[in-house]
Amino acid sequence: MNLSGLAVQLLNGLAGASSLFLVSAGLSLIFGVTRIVNFAHGSFYMVGIYVAYALVERLDWLGFWVAVPVAALVVGLLGVVVEMTVLRRIYRAPELFQLLATFALVLVIKDAMLWLFGPEELLGPRAPGMKGAVAILGRNFPTYDLFLIVVGPIVLGALWLLFTRTRWGTLVRAATQDREMVGALGVNQVWLFTAVFALGAALAGLGGALQLPREPANLEMDLNIIGSAFVVVVVGGMGSIPGAFVAALLVSEIKAVCIWLGLVDVFGFEVSFSKLTLVAEFAVMAVVLVVRPWGLMGKPQAAPRVMGEAELPIRPADRTALGVAAFVVLALISLPAVSSSDAYAVVLAIDLLVAALFAASLHFIMGPAGMHSFGHAAYFGLGAYGAALAVRRLGLPMEAALVVGPLVGAVGALVVGWFCVRLTGVYLAMLTLAFAQIVWAGVYQWDAVTGGSNGLTGVWPAPWLAGKQAYYYLTLAVVLLALWLLRRFLFSPFGYAMRAGRDSPLRADAIGIDVKRQQWAAFAIAGGFAGVAGALFAFSKGSISPETLGVGKSVDGLVMVLLGGIQTLVGPVVGAVSYTWLQDVMARSTDYWHALLGAVILILVLLFPQGIAGFFGQLWQARRLPAGGAR
Repeated sequence: MNLSGLAVQLLNGLAGASSLFLVSAGLSLIFGVTRIVNFAHGSFYMVGIYVAYALVERLDWLGFWVAVPVAALVVGLLGVVVEMTVLRRIYRAPELFQLLATFALVLVIKDAMLWLFGPEELLGPRAPGMKGAVAILGRNFPTYDLFLIVVGPIVLGALWLLFTRTRWGTLVRAATQDREMVGALGVNQVWLFTAVFALGAALAGLGGALQLPREPANLEMDLNIIGSAFVVVVVGGMGSIPGAFVAALLVSEIKAVCIWLGLVDVFGFEVSFSKLTLVAEFAVMAVVLVVRPWGLMGKPQAAPRVMGEAELPIRPADRTALGVAAFVVLALISLPAVSSSDAYAVVLAIDLLVAALFAASLHFIMGPAGMHSFGHAAYFGLGAYGAALAVRRLGLPMEAALVVGPLVGAVGALVVGWFCVRLTGVYLAMLTLAFAQIVWAGVYQWDAVTGGSNGLTGVWPAPWLAGKQAYYYLTLAVVLLALWLLRRFLFSPFGYAMRAGRDSPLRADAIGIDVKRQQWAAFAIAGGFAGVAGALFAFSKGSISPETLGVGKSVDGLVMVLLGGIQTLVGPVVGAVSYTWLQDVMARSTDYWHALLGAVILILVLLFPQGIAGFFGQLWQARRLPAGGAR
C-alpha cells in the first residue's frame, strides 16, 4: 500500500463510476417516471457494446467516435420498440408483473445477441487518439480512462440542462414526483413515457458502447451490471439523477479502496479487503436503506391517488378443488410406476416438487403478507448448505440434516427480516437483495467451510433412500406436508392478522395487531420452508454450489410466483411446475432456449396478467358465481 497506488485506484474508481452512472441514470429516470423496475436495463447496456463493436469492426470507415453515439441511438430506438410493443400494454398491471415482462425481455435479448455475435468474447479496438497512458505519481494510467472520468460530469450537466431548461424536462420532473397529477393536467403520458424510456435506454447503450476499449463484449454483461445499477439507483434515491451520480462515485470509490487495501492484518487476523468488492456495494445499500430508506438524495414517493381494483379474499377450497387436489396427489403417487421405463421423469418430478415448495414459501410473504423479496434464494441456499454441512462437517445422519437445514434458513430469515420489515415496496425488495448478496459473497469466499466457488460435493441421501424412487416418495411426502402447513398458517388467526396488516396497516394497528411483528414472523416462517426445499435439493443433486443463493435463483422464484398468480394459493405451485418444466423441455430442444422461454413468458404475461392459476380461477368463479367473490 502506497500513495501512488491509492491515487491510481481512486482514478480507476472514477472511471468506473462514470460508466456506472450512465447506466444507473437511465434506470433511475425510467423508474422515476414509469414506476417500472426495468430488469432488462442491463440488456440495453450489453446491446450497446455489441452494436458499437459491430459498427467499428464491420464498418471501419465509420470510426469509433461516430460508432459510440450511433450505438446509443440504436439502443434508444430499441427502447422505443420495447416500450411501444410490450410495456405500454402492461402499465396498468401490478409492478411485479411488469418486472416479469422485463425479465422475459432479458432472455430474448440475450439469445438475440448469441445468434448475431456468437458465444465468444469480442474485444474491440483501442479508442483512436487515446491508446497511450499518462504518468501519475510514477504509475501509468490509461488516457482513455481519464476521458471516461470527464464523460460522467458532462452527461450529468447535459441532463441537468435538459430537465431544468426545457418544457419536456419540467414535465419529466413533475411526473417523477406525481405522475397522476401530470396526467390530470392533460399531459399525454403515453408519449412522455415512450420518450423517457428511449432516453433511459440510450444512456445505458452509451455506457455499454464506451466500455468497448476497456473490456470485451460478452453475454454475461447484462446481469453483471444490473445488480450494481440497482444499488446505485436505490442508494442515490429513486428517480434522482444527481443522486445516481453521487451513489456511483461512492460505490466505485469504496470498491477501489478495498482493492488498494488488499490483504490487511487486523488484530492478528488476515482480512482480504479485495474480496470485499463482491459485497461492498450491497453492504452500502443495506446501510443506506436502514438509515434513510428513500436514498441519499431521494424523496419519499407520493402515495398514488388512483387505487387499483381491490383484491378479493382468499377462501377455503370447495369440494371441487379438493377433488382436483386429491386426483393430483394420486397421480403423483403413481408416477414412478407409470414412468418406470423413464428414469429421468422421476428426477424431473423431484425438481418440480422442490421448485413448488420454494415458490410457495416465497408466495407466503409476497401474496398474503404483501412483502416483495428479491433475495429469497438466500434462505433456500442456507437450508441447502446447512443440511450439507450437517452431514459433511458434523457427521449427522441425513434425517437430522433435513431438520438442521430448515432451521438455518429460518434463523437467516429471522435476522434479515428484522431489518427488512421496517421498509415497504421496492425499498424492502432491494434490502432483501442486498442481504442476499452479502450471504452469497460469504458463502462464495469462505473456502475452508463452504468450499468457496467449488461448493460441497458428496451430499447423498441415506442408504435406504439411495434409489431415486425412494427419494422421490420422501420428497413428495415432505413437500405435501409443507404445503399443507403453509395453507394452515394462512387460514389461522396468524394468517388473517397477516393479511389485515397487508391490506390496512393503520386499521390493523388500531385493533391491536402488531403488524411489524406479524411480518417478521412471516419472514422467518417463509425462510424456514425455503430451507426445507433447499435441503431436499441438496440431497437430490448430491452437491451444492454458491449459485443456489444467487440472484438468478431468486429471480426464478419471482417468475414462478408471478407466472402462476400471486392472488391464489395454488398459483405458486402452478407457476413453479410450468416454469421449471418449460425450462427443462426448451433447454433440451434448442440452443436458443432462453429466447423461446422469454417469448412464452411474455405471451403469458400479456394474456394472463393475473397469472395462469389466477386467470382460470377467475373463469371458474365467473361460471359459478357471476356476482360473487373469488376463492
